[in-house]
Amino acid sequence: MLSHEFMRLAFGAGAVVGVLAPAVGFFLVQRRMSLIGDGIGHVAFAGVAAGYLIGVSPVWTALAAAIIGAVGIEWLRAHREAAGDQALALVFYTGIAGGVVLISAAGALNANLFSYLFGSILTVTRRDLVTIALLGFGALAVIAVLLRPLLAVSIDEEGARVAGLPVAALNAVVSVLAALTIGISMRIVGILLIAALMVLPVVAAQRVAWSLRSTMALSVLVGLGSVLAGLSISYYADLPPGGTIVLTATGFFLVASLVQFARARA
Repeated sequence: MLSHEFMRLAFGAGAVVGVLAPAVGFFLVQRRMSLIGDGIGHVAFAGVAAGYLIGVSPVWTALAAAIIGAVGIEWLRAHREAAGDQALALVFYTGIAGGVVLISAAGALNANLFSYLFGSILTVTRRDLVTIALLGFGALAVIAVLLRPLLAVSIDEEGARVAGLPVAALNAVVSVLAALTIGISMRIVGILLIAALMVLPVVAAQRVAWSLRSTMALSVLVGLGSVLAGLSISYYADLPPGGTIVLTATGFFLVASLVQFARARA
């Protein structure tokens, strides 16, 4: 399997995504906004369509659209213009509708589009790997530096505000990190599936973890394991890599649930 360069590139990019997605998803789950990835993903779909329409790389237009959508969701939620679920619904449906219209206008309903929606290991190039690694490690560095305040805001936003933390800025950081994760994960898992990789490892880890830090650590391990195992299975079984990775993460969740059940019965 590793004799093929495209698989080596996919494993390299996948390892970054497998670590970053659950690390960011951890904060979304703690804030009870697990579906924000879906909302941002649909805005990113509109960004991909816009890229095809104006002749710009869809990766960068999708990333820009995802960041705008993430900041918009956070602004609506923070200013009480709409509740969290309403803000997500607004961005979710606007993004998918805009994407459909722009794709139709660009006449770009082809195999290249589906590689962004569902992922394709064949599209990962060396340049993609460098970009994913730089952006991914940059995002992980931000999380490492701001870990304590991000945890405080995610667990108790009002308490963090009373303690003098810049809550609005920290919430914006989480939203932008989520958008960045979706933008750099398109080639591995796809826009429509990356939200699952951000959430499933976290909820699996919660079943067996004993603290917040252990939850984050186990989430990262499950995410990384899901990507590496999913890519391997997809190669040998000739299955779509994005879907296989997410189903592998679902398998980890089921195993973790069985462990939790066995502990409760013991």
